[in-house]
Amino acid sequence: MQEEFLHHIWQFQRMDTCPLRTTQGDELQVVKPGSCLKTSGPDFFNAQIIIGNQKWAGNIEIHNKSSDWYLHNHHEDQSYDNVILHVVWENDVDIYRKDNSIIPVLEISNFVSKKALFKYSKLKERKSWINCENNILDVSDFVLKNWQEKLYLERLEKRSEEIQKCLEFSKNDWEAVFFWFLAKNFGLNVNGDSFFQMAKSIPFEIIRKESFDPQNLEALFYGTLTMLESYEDTYGRDLYIRWEYLKQKYNLKDHLVAKVEYYKLRPDNFPTIRLSQLAQLYAKHQNLFSKSIALSSTNDFYELFDVGVEKYWETHYQFDRLSVCKKKLLSKSFIDLLMINTIVPFKFLYDRSFGKETFEDSIKILEEIKPEKNVIVDKFIAIGVKSDNAFQSQALIELKKKYCDLGKCLTCSIGIELLKK
Repeated sequence: MQEEFLHHIWQFQRMDTCPLRTTQGDELQVVKPGSCLKTSGPDFFNAQIIIGNQKWAGNIEIHNKSSDWYLHNHHEDQSYDNVILHVVWENDVDIYRKDNSIIPVLEISNFVSKKALFKYSKLKERKSWINCENNILDVSDFVLKNWQEKLYLERLEKRSEEIQKCLEFSKNDWEAVFFWFLAKNFGLNVNGDSFFQMAKSIPFEIIRKESFDPQNLEALFYGTLTMLESYEDTYGRDLYIRWEYLKQKYNLKDHLVAKVEYYKLRPDNFPTIRLSQLAQLYAKHQNLFSKSIALSSTNDFYELFDVGVEKYWETHYQFDRLSVCKKKLLSKSFIDLLMINTIVPFKFLYDRSFGKETFEDSIKILEEIKPEKNVIVDKFIAIGVKSDNAFQSQALIELKKKYCDLGKCLTCSIGIELLKK
């Protein structure tokens, strides 16, 4: 029996047979099961129970077998001295405190119904995709909506942690850190890390100084990523000369270790095109972070990010290779990704820095954006769970990656609800 199931049974008091009795035959009443803090030490803190006529307050430890107490060396750990009850599936050995008094034991296998065990085994048995795929639709819309909000908040929290670390590194230069993460998302999954390293390696004051000329920004971006050489086209050669000048002017490194990739990318996502669009964006807008953080509707963001490429790139996707003329504006779907992955997390963290703890504004923006199209969202649609907007699709992505893939059904509101039914 897995301990996660025992945790679930104790936390939600799913024992079916009353009265409960310890292995010594004393009647047991649970006043408060305690709080599961998932930290070092006992499993549940600040529980309250009554054994016989004596009320106890303290901590609860849960194991598959009582002998696991010694296997895990709890007898040598002072944090387990105030355990008032040992909850186990099988009591195979008595456990004593340091004063030689025995720790009361609840052998929980005697009080769990076969029906509960059957539900758990059905939930955990291997399915084609996720454990609850056959009965997830049995969960109420109310439970699902509340869980989606918690899932998305977890997702925002994790992204905020990464941003916060960078803010500390940059001494709270929001504009600079915003540029780093925006660059990362311009690179998408394939070139995101390379673009991020590029953005961090160029002091942001240089971006500010050179933003009057988008070609200088392009030279900085391409040069830092070792994308420049003496090309046949005049434009490529000019950027190479600009890069050599800027490198000397600002004492920049010759190259960055990170490399860009073109393989399996649609031409509109080639690093040449995305970096030119990024350069146009920063040439068009001073204080882009401040402008972004002040907006609250998707239409405003579409207008703010309405940029294209340098004239040369309208007829090229790569240096020295002519192509059919195309404006190559940032598409609404690409701006949606920027809002989801960059702007909303920054707005959330920025609001929190001023004491605003709600994330309703973030949800409102995402509810105006169409759901992402990817394998996870498509699979959920196939089993009947639809996404009407980006808020819902983001929550489903978090659910799949952080709960379903890890088999954490008993810490998932969907799994808990299914076991209740």
